[in-house]
Amino acid sequence: MSCDLPTEHAGSASRQVVRHRRGVISSVTDRIIEEFPVALVFNGISHAVMMATPLDLEEFALGFALTEGIVERTSDVFDLEVSLHASSAEIQLSIAQQAFLEMKGKRRSLAGRTGCGVCGIESIELLDLYPDRISVSATAEAISAAAIERAAQQLPDQQVLMRTTGGVHAAAWCSRDGSVLEAFEDVGRHNALDKLIGRLARRRMDMTDGFVFLSSRASYELVRKAARMNIPLLATISAPTSLAIDIAQRAGMRLLSFCRLDGFVEYTAQN
Repeated sequence: MSCDLPTEHAGSASRQVVRHRRGVISSVTDRIIEEFPVALVFNGISHAVMMATPLDLEEFALGFALTEGIVERTSDVFDLEVSLHASSAEIQLSIAQQAFLEMKGKRRSLAGRTGCGVCGIESIELLDLYPDRISVSATAEAISAAAIERAAQQLPDQQVLMRTTGGVHAAAWCSRDGSVLEAFEDVGRHNALDKLIGRLARRRMDMTDGFVFLSSRASYELVRKAARMNIPLLATISAPTSLAIDIAQRAGMRLLSFCRLDGFVEYTAQN
């Protein structure tokens, strides 16, 4: 099923605001990004409630299941059903029994917030700060500065909700030459990445043959999610955190930030 709202302003809501510009005060209708609680339910057990923009929720749920390590592969998700309500959503996923038992063993409970991907975690050990090395070839090293520049140039054209509301993150999948092939937006940067990965997984796209470009800072959970999917390069518009750099180095991932039309900063280069 498709959970996209059937309007040209899907993902945003209208609000009456008072605008102050150069001494002129006017009452106008503005478009505001929507933020819904989205419950993720696995085999009948509620696992997490994340705050998200109510678009592309099937991709979001599949991506979340993969990047959080709940399932190892798309085929472990047998069924997925989205129920979209007036101000909330619920996603029911049926997953393989072994994956479900392992999920229950982790005893993880998330109260999702837009700025944090690990709120409500029960122990530091569950953060999983030591990822396996990603199993890719020299794909990442072959991605040139020109490819990063091309992605930075093309991404704004894909940010429809950003142009409408000014308050949303984007995650894009780019080919080796920097062409933007897929892009998703969400009020949460980690949600946008989950939506993107969910789409790539559903289409069985090779996640080692390209890179992810994010319109946000590089935080721990974004790098960890990408590493789990064997993505060789993560590029972001804003700064990384120290933990994000550490995770990328442990995973053998290239991490580029402050990506602009005229360059970037590389944090995982070998000196």
